[in-house]
Amino acid sequence: MDLQLTDEQRAFRDDVRTFFQENVPDDIRETMVDSGHPSKEQFQRWTKILAEKGWGAPHWPEAYGGTGWGPVEQYIFLEELQAYPAPAPLPFGVNMVAPVIYTFGNEQQKQKYLPRILDLTDWWCQGFSEPGAGSDLASLKTRAVKEGDHYVVNGQKTWTTLAQHADWIFCLVRTDPDADKLQKGISFLLIDMKSEGITVRPIRTVDGGVEVNEVFFDDVKVPVENLVGQENKGWDYAKFLLGNERTNIARIGMSKHAAKRIRELAGIEQAGGRPLIEDRRFAEKLTALEIDLKALEITQMRVVADDAKNPDAKTPNPASSILKIKGSEIQQRCTDLLMEVMGPYAAPRQHDDYLGHNEPPIGPDYAAHAAPSYFNYRKVSIYGGSNEIQKNIIAKAVLGF
Repeated sequence: MDLQLTDEQRAFRDDVRTFFQENVPDDIRETMVDSGHPSKEQFQRWTKILAEKGWGAPHWPEAYGGTGWGPVEQYIFLEELQAYPAPAPLPFGVNMVAPVIYTFGNEQQKQKYLPRILDLTDWWCQGFSEPGAGSDLASLKTRAVKEGDHYVVNGQKTWTTLAQHADWIFCLVRTDPDADKLQKGISFLLIDMKSEGITVRPIRTVDGGVEVNEVFFDDVKVPVENLVGQENKGWDYAKFLLGNERTNIARIGMSKHAAKRIRELAGIEQAGGRPLIEDRRFAEKLTALEIDLKALEITQMRVVADDAKNPDAKTPNPASSILKIKGSEIQQRCTDLLMEVMGPYAAPRQHDDYLGHNEPPIGPDYAAHAAPSYFNYRKVSIYGGSNEIQKNIIAKAVLGF
């Protein structure tokens, strides 16, 4: 298998890199370097720029406003975007619900939702996890009972990222509580967040942020036309969606940027009267991280090459679970090493708007988000299907156990 880029692909990479250098607003790049938490306004502004370029949905078919790029070009785009860094297109709309809609939805749904996802007219969030139904998602209890031309939805979702901004939520709901297998009684619904009976309650996380939320549904009426695909087939659509999410969770470009930043800051911060990067043990740990990152990149390219051979596949490549496991572990190791570089300066920058406090920092500005990022990134080995669940998938689908 040839994992080298062709001359044409290298030229494409140069074009993408130049576009980011010339078009990412300075304030947005600074936010990404500093905290990685762009505001809603910054997300919307950058999405408009990408949409005007025609790059708002790199992996969509051209028929729906996508680029028509193959898997290799999509991979190059995402890696360069993360490495610059700039915000990726909002994943809940572009990467998650949209492929489900254009693959399994009807024509009316495609025409209604896809254009508004493309330019972020509609902000989407994901309604999967529930209290007691996270890694074991099939045990979810949120009910949708069909009454005439509506479903009536009752239940609760949790860890709903950026639900405070959302216009719509895509949900897994139980429509057949008597199914002989839990997975058979689940449907995939699109729900307007402005519907009567929806309550969003923020969850303040250990890093001080309010990125995630609880969402409550109390007799929420959802038109039957908002059902995607067939009733009680939602588990199949969810598996398709999560395959896309796990591949994106590898975030190789982001980890490359993080490793480069760690090496740069380790050349500034002192340990024993000399730059930390000159400490042999620290240098060994950083080098080991970079080697593992290169191995992950090669694995990603193998998955990309396989996807290029099977462009119409509707089931996720089982190797996406490997990307999810190793990618999340490397992201966590990056935050761990950054904490080591910052030392006592890693205490949160208390006057930051994201944290909502007003005490002055104790170290340089670039140290402000080391601790919040470390704590926040404990979650990446859990969401998108915990790493333990991914190992089960690998055992069954790859190793045949």
